[in-house]
Amino acid sequence: MTAPNTQNAQSARAAQTTTPAHRLEARGVTLAYEARTVVEELDLTVPDGRVTVIVGPNACGKSTLLRALGRLLKPAGGAVLLDGAELARIPTKQIARRIGLLPQSPVAPEGISVADLVSRGRQPHQSWWQQWSAEDEEAVTEALLRTSTTELADRSVDELSGGQRQRAWIAMALAQGTDILLLDEPTTFLDIAHQVEVLDLVRRLNVEKGRTVVAVLHDLNQAARYADHLVAMRGGRIVAQGPPAEIVTAGLVREVFGLDSVVVPDPVTGTPLVVPGAPWAGKTRAS
Repeated sequence: MTAPNTQNAQSARAAQTTTPAHRLEARGVTLAYEARTVVEELDLTVPDGRVTVIVGPNACGKSTLLRALGRLLKPAGGAVLLDGAELARIPTKQIARRIGLLPQSPVAPEGISVADLVSRGRQPHQSWWQQWSAEDEEAVTEALLRTSTTELADRSVDELSGGQRQRAWIAMALAQGTDILLLDEPTTFLDIAHQVEVLDLVRRLNVEKGRTVVAVLHDLNQAARYADHLVAMRGGRIVAQGPPAEIVTAGLVREVFGLDSVVVPDPVTGTPLVVPGAPWAGKTRAS
């Protein structure tokens, strides 16, 4: 009666020693564009099944780091690891089946329909002997459904509003069927209603489908609302990281953004809400 239990325990221990604790991580990465170093010897572990948001001022290395995590930029030093293997050594097609990346302001081919754009997310799963399958069809249908773009399927991407277009791009990334989704400023150029629409969609994908999400956002309050794990960067280094409720303070905002502020609980979510200091009022002229 004890032998099966012993065998199960041994199997469990073996699994623990062979399975990486984290799927995606950066170890001592240095990132540069030609002679200009942007990030130097940075370590980052992406929590599985969570929404991680990277914030920081312009030119601090946020998007550069995300590009490296998606293998669009080769580290000048250190390595990015996926399931314990160096990303640079994994075939491109295998990476495309495991990591989906939506860059800033993606450009669709002129005249392409939403359905055709989303279908392109299935290319990593196709081969010369099997161009399209029932599994591909199911993945595209589900991606359109989950992003509420089914009714837009026959429309040209060029005709869509900003929020609709962004949902179409996210549908393409979702159809790719990856467990990890990287989003570089997915709310840029969108009005506040469309920003919330896109971020709510990202949260639903995380909760309902278990997607691990890493996003770069400019809005610290939105980041604090939607992130499970917040990473604050400045000057190519990580200043702080952790749950927003634990790390977002007036001191952190001052250190990262150079902004005096008051941090209060969001009246709707209870997450940290950054209120900037009093605006400059100047002096009024005597009449």
